[in-house]
Formats: sequence, C-alpha cells, structure tokens
Amino acid sequence: MWKVRRELAVFKILGALACAGLAVYWWIGGDHRGVILAVPGAVLLGGMGLRDLLVPVRLAADESGITVVHGFAGHRHVPWDEIRDVTVDVRRRWGRRSEMLEIDTGDHLHLFSPHELGASPTEVAAALRRRGT
Repeated sequence: MWKVRRELAVFKILGALACAGLAVYWWIGGDHRGVILAVPGAVLLGGMGLRDLLVPVRLAADESGITVVHGFAGHRHVPWDEIRDVTVDVRRRWGRRSEMLEIDTGDHLHLFSPHELGASPTEVAAALRRRGT
C-alpha cells in the first residue's frame, strides 16, 4: 500500500489557510487584486489537502490486482491480467531529476508522483512487477 505522507497534506491545508488569511487581509485593506489571487490559491490548496486527507492511499496491490484512486476520491480495482505495462518515466530538466510511475491498463493511464506514493516510483514499479508475475 502506497499513500500520501500525512505531512504533505498538513502543509497543503496550512497553505490554504494562509491564502485565506491573506485574502481577508487584502479585502479589508481594499486590495481586490490580491483577493483575486489569494482566493483561488486557497480553494486549490484546500481541495488538494482535503483529497489527501480523505483518500491518502493512492495505490494498493494484493493477490487479485491493484486498486488505484480514480477521480477525486473514487477507487478502481484492476486485475493483474488487465495491466499492460508498469513503467517509470524519468526526466531531467534544469539539473533536476523527476520520476513518475505509469500504469497502463489499456483504457486508462494511471500516473503517480513520488509525493503521492510516499516512495520512489522506481521501487514501487519493481514491487508491482514482482507481485504481478
């Protein structure tokens, strides 16, 4: 089972509260342009933090297949025989290396970042390959 680290969800919620506080401060001060920037930031960070708290487990594997998050808070079970490929997309840009776990089920391509998994996508891909064979 791979899930979002609790600290990341807390930081998103704190960021949303900070943006909301700035929006109130700028509203009182009459800076409506600041409010226009802060409110969407608060809503976006709050929604992302809420999702992390409601659905922390993004990927789970068992004998019958994997369960992935589908949509905002739904789950989808995929049997092992429906999984076409498990790969890790590695990109280097501006001296930084990023990884994304890609699970191809034919109908859907499920993407997971290291932050969503709480682990390295390379390690998760290796564990899924061992489990699925």
